[in-house]
Amino acid sequence: QVQLVESGGGLVQAGGSLRLSCAASGRTFSRNAMGWFRQSPGKEREFVAAINWSGGSSLYADFVKGRFTISRDNAENTMYLQMNSLKPEDTAVYYCAADQHVWRFTTSSLAYEYWGQGTQVTVSS
Repeated sequence: QVQLVESGGGLVQAGGSLRLSCAASGRTFSRNAMGWFRQSPGKEREFVAAINWSGGSSLYADFVKGRFTISRDNAENTMYLQMNSLKPEDTAVYYCAADQHVWRFTTSSLAYEYWGQGTQVTVSS
């Protein structure tokens, strides 16, 4: 059974930092892109960041560029999202996801078959 489990969410003041982790089990994703998405109440799920299979390429939504950094450790089957300079508008449930196709690299949520249960990030002003 494939599972993605996020951790590291919580409550932080504006300007603070959090580091999210996504641990995969049940199969390896060392040849698959992985990504982070988020959803706020009343809003659709949106792309945050993605990283290719090797970790050599990454993509970011404009609203997190320069503040968030995505990384992965294929030996540990784990992906990370370092979030700095957090803003109240970053408040959302953050989901990690893995693409089912090897070598593909996209920001479209439709391409990601495997999803975690989400972790809440709340940024107070």
